Amino acid sequence: QVQLVESGGGLVQAGGSLTLSCAASGRVFSIYAMRWYRQAPGEERDFVARMTRDGVTNVADSVKGRFTISGNIDHMYLQMNSLKPEDTAVYYCNAFATGQDYWGQGTQVTVSS
Repeated sequence: QVQLVESGGGLVQAGGSLTLSCAASGRVFSIYAMRWYRQAPGEERDFVARMTRDGVTNVADSVKGRFTISGNIDHMYLQMNSLKPEDTAVYYCNAFATGQDYWGQGTQVTVSS
């Protein structure tokens, strides 16, 4: 089993910044990649950013140039700059591990205009 705990969400004005963190524990050695997803009300859960165990990173086109993923497999960060109201969502940490996906409980990010 892998446990994921997100933190760092909150309320911020448009143009502001937030940093989310995700701490993994348990069978961390089984994790191949860590990912951030987000889900706005009434919308599907969308991919935001990814980090592999080898350190390869990529972010979705919708946040490229504004969001940066960093850290490592057992502690990952999402630096979010120039936030927009459309970034408002619950942000989830995901671990892609041997035979299973794991999810955190999510952290709310609200960007006011």
